[in-house]
Amino acid sequence: MKAALIEPFFATLQAANPHPQTELQYQSHFELLTAVLLSAQATDVSVNKATRLLFPVANTPQAMLALGQEGLEGYIKTIGLYRSKARHLLETCRLLLERHGGEVPRTRQELEQLPGVGRKTANVVLNVAFGEPTMAVDTHIFRVGNRTGLAPGKTPLAVEQQLLRRVPDAYAVGAHHWLILLGRYVCQARKPHCWECAVAAYCDYQPKTPAP
Repeated sequence: MKAALIEPFFATLQAANPHPQTELQYQSHFELLTAVLLSAQATDVSVNKATRLLFPVANTPQAMLALGQEGLEGYIKTIGLYRSKARHLLETCRLLLERHGGEVPRTRQELEQLPGVGRKTANVVLNVAFGEPTMAVDTHIFRVGNRTGLAPGKTPLAVEQQLLRRVPDAYAVGAHHWLILLGRYVCQARKPHCWECAVAAYCDYQPKTPAP
């Protein structure tokens, strides 16, 4: 994608959705961290279904630890990899209490030291909870970055670095939300819906898919 097209690309996405938000449901930084940790290789819909039952019972590190491994698994067993996620989440809760007074830390280094929290999860928390201009590259953003020519790269980290360089500052905080939603609902893996894409005019992908 030519540099001159990047600003109108994001201006169009912003005009359609001025205040983009994660589709994960949460009411605190801890709930957000929990939901993002659980969302690895799972859909936001499946995570929200589980956390709607979990959070009324355990929405703090102390309450989560009180559930124990078996108790926590009972709430999240509908989510993929639930056993390992339960183990990671409980260990994360322990570390939050031991190292951070039960609060979610605000730095990448501290976040990535928590079990089950990789770079993508840390980026989501830094962006959504603390308003930092990070790029959480999931499968949707990886596909959109490459397909549109906005941020081509062979790895998620390469796409992330391209986005950090190419996305104008005015759109940096909302960019990863717009790109996720674009990939999830329009620029889909099997068949991009080019005929209903608001930013198709700026995209490198050819040939554009016609309406069915």
